[in-house]
Amino acid sequence: MTAMVEINSQSPEDTIEIGRLIASMLEPGDVVGLVGPLGAGKTQLTKGIALGLGVEDKRLVNSPTFVLVNEYTGRTRIHHIDAYRLAGDTEFDALGVDEMTQDGVVIVEWADRVAGAMQGATFRVEIRATSDSERMIRVSADGAKGAGRLAKLGVAE
Repeated sequence: MTAMVEINSQSPEDTIEIGRLIASMLEPGDVVGLVGPLGAGKTQLTKGIALGLGVEDKRLVNSPTFVLVNEYTGRTRIHHIDAYRLAGDTEFDALGVDEMTQDGVVIVEWADRVAGAMQGATFRVEIRATSDSERMIRVSADGAKGAGRLAKLGVAE
């Protein structure tokens, strides 16, 4: 069972608010895969998720392009991974994602670059630019666990 909802973002600020909304359905152990081209808003969305999970300042959240993993602490630990420079699933697995899910939420930018390792992701978020400032954000979940929680966003199947 795949459930999906699409949300239109009119601005970077909207994208942050959509991230907060997504955070409302997350639980420790969840993996969120973000997919979209450079500049789509993956890090903006992550800022909103972090704020929604209790990180106090969005300026603390930035793309982990060169360090690969950033960690933030709110009501739960957030592990923010950038898979862009990884050679594939093996390098991704070597980061210790299984251990990360034991104590928090894992958010993976460029999840499509490690698609094999993302098969068990709780949620997949695709971001597509519809204009310079507008984005279409599609959140999907496979399986009952994620699909049931997607209803918090107003699910359309």
